[in-house]
Amino acid sequence: MLILVRIVAAVTVAAGVFLWARYLLLRQRTYGPRLIGSFPQNAAWWQEYGERPGELLYVAIGDSTAQGIGASAPFRSYVGEIAKHVHETTGKSVRVVNLGVSGATIYGAYTTQLPQIAALEPDILTVMIGANNIAAFDETAFEKDLRRLYAQLPDTAIVSDVPSFYLPPRETRVRAANRILHRLAAERGFETVVPLYRVSRRQGAWGMMTQFAGDLFHPNDRGYTAWARAFFPPVDAALRRRDGGST
Repeated sequence: MLILVRIVAAVTVAAGVFLWARYLLLRQRTYGPRLIGSFPQNAAWWQEYGERPGELLYVAIGDSTAQGIGASAPFRSYVGEIAKHVHETTGKSVRVVNLGVSGATIYGAYTTQLPQIAALEPDILTVMIGANNIAAFDETAFEKDLRRLYAQLPDTAIVSDVPSFYLPPRETRVRAANRILHRLAAERGFETVVPLYRVSRRQGAWGMMTQFAGDLFHPNDRGYTAWARAFFPPVDAALRRRDGGST
């Protein structure tokens, strides 16, 4: 009788896992094209928003997550949540120049986004890039491009590591990428690396179900909020340094 119970339990668990995986796959196939279709709309929204004046200037280097793909609205991205936090912390208006480009790799950020900073004097600069390097990960190219990018960032830049991809083989690549990233950040002298990998990884299977958009790649509003909160401590420290410790 005990053996039969165990068999039934095992079959039930296996069936549950199969149905859950099938649901996620169907969800991904449904939502993926829909999110891809939002790329130009989000880019246009941030372009218009970046023209609004503000007492403080926040500039973001990044990819589609900077633009908020997967969120209910562009401003619900981690960039928007950080801007909201800066406004609430300082009481000042914030201009946001979001240089993020959907699909951007580290090389793309170096060649197309970084040059635009020369004409800006950001009070806050965040850099979250590298997730799009994971699919065709090459350690040598990753290190070369990241080293060049870091070398030309201002000392006040706030950099983050690559968030968790949860499942192999990409998770193995993410760990390798982050080892390189943390080493180069230390060599460059950045005080801290925003721990997006740790923040996303500790969510586990529950995070996969509750903090990702339908394509299972981009965060949803909950996911972006968790990412933004990881940025808050170094952002607050940057604001204190800017105001001579009074913030």
